[in-house]
Amino acid sequence: MPVLEKTRALIARPSVTPDDAGCLELIAGWLIPLGFTCERLDAGGVANLWATRRGTGEGRVICFAGHTDVVPPGSRDAWASDPFTPTERDGKLYGRGAADMKSSIAAAITAVERLLARRAASASALRPCGKLSDTLAFLLTSDEEGDAIHGTAHVVEVLKSRGERIDFCIVGEPTCVERLGDTVKNGRRGSLSGHLLMQGVQGHVAYPQLARNPVHQAAPALAELVATTWDEGNADFPPTTLQISGIHAGTGASNVIPGSLAVDFNFRFATASTAEGLQARVHQLLDRHGIEYALRWTLGAKPFLTPRGDLCAALTDAIFEASGVSPTLSTTGGTSDGRFLVELCAQVAEFGPVNASIHKIDEHIALADLEPLARIYEGAFARLAS
Repeated sequence: MPVLEKTRALIARPSVTPDDAGCLELIAGWLIPLGFTCERLDAGGVANLWATRRGTGEGRVICFAGHTDVVPPGSRDAWASDPFTPTERDGKLYGRGAADMKSSIAAAITAVERLLARRAASASALRPCGKLSDTLAFLLTSDEEGDAIHGTAHVVEVLKSRGERIDFCIVGEPTCVERLGDTVKNGRRGSLSGHLLMQGVQGHVAYPQLARNPVHQAAPALAELVATTWDEGNADFPPTTLQISGIHAGTGASNVIPGSLAVDFNFRFATASTAEGLQARVHQLLDRHGIEYALRWTLGAKPFLTPRGDLCAALTDAIFEASGVSPTLSTTGGTSDGRFLVELCAQVAEFGPVNASIHKIDEHIALADLEPLARIYEGAFARLAS
């Protein structure tokens, strides 16, 4: 089954996170005839698949990681065609998950099919064995777009407890900006969120001397918070940024001074900073302003970086060979499951199709990009495998 037909088959399954809708069963049906052992590591209502094709020796483990779940399509009436009916129109394949990331999964499986067939065909008296000494693996989950608790994070912990390792991991996230091949993500920024609750004294607006307005107290501190330069970034990452994502105070009545103020904010931070260092600086700032507060922190992801090595070189060379494009190595964008995989694998990189339509109405991928995407994955696997 060519990559287009595999992509269509996956899109047709309405796998809105965390529902897998049978995608992993379908994928296992493609992998088992190729010699893969498929193990389900489901947890917390999330479907997870760890599929391995063991090599003939003590070689390396080359993994493709991804997710079958998709974000909700929103109003189906807003789509030009049903989001779970794969539709070809104007040179594009439309459907939820077309770009993020069912086409990547289909292309990676097609790539492995072709790689194994090519190895088998090359076996001869001079090369008596076309088999791989390295292990090929797929790590797939239905919990990337959702809470991301029982998906890749869970599988990584299971594999760590068993002493298993991954040497190279390609994550099929849609990374390209304008054309297929222009961007490889070799790292991601960390994500640190804070929920700040500032206390005041509620009262009547006509008697401010009998109250303490936390909004007035907070304003200078928040102004300094957003104006602070947290670091300058480095050669691989842009500077750390802070964004306030929510502010709430008041009772709904215009004549009441609020008794508290809640502020939500998020850091996207580079390797030039640490989560602990950012937390300490925020507390120092608030303490200096004499504010009565409570602050709850959530570390969503640590930053990670894969140096320019075997994996990045394999992807870069495969992309140029298949498309003539020299990709940029980038660490921009949000978080991905790469943040969990780096706990098990020293070299993690992300590559997939153009991301302009992901999570949008009428999500799509160019039909002309499907075969080159499969060739890129095949070329990368072939360069890494022995």
